[in-house]
Amino acid sequence: MGVVCEALSTVQDVVPLRFSLNQNFPNPFNPITTLRYDLPSDALVTLSIYDMLGREVTQLMNTTQDAGFKSVQWDATDSFGKSVSAGVYLYQI
Repeated sequence: MGVVCEALSTVQDVVPLRFSLNQNFPNPFNPITTLRYDLPSDALVTLSIYDMLGREVTQLMNTTQDAGFKSVQWDATDSFGKSVSAGVYLYQI
């Protein structure tokens, strides 16, 4: 006689408890880096890259997103698709 096991499981979306903008990886990057962020609720997300003089290099994201753990990749290009020079860049969400 076999044993029948019934697994009880519920599917729940995992949602972060608070907003977070995380360290990019790899850092330093060559030629692509991943930027991770956590959204505790649905939100309009604008994520931009800036040079050290505060000039916007490119905008990676400008859209409404559902709550959750998110990421986007930057390939070290500006808004015209040209490669940026080596250096330090800041990102803001």
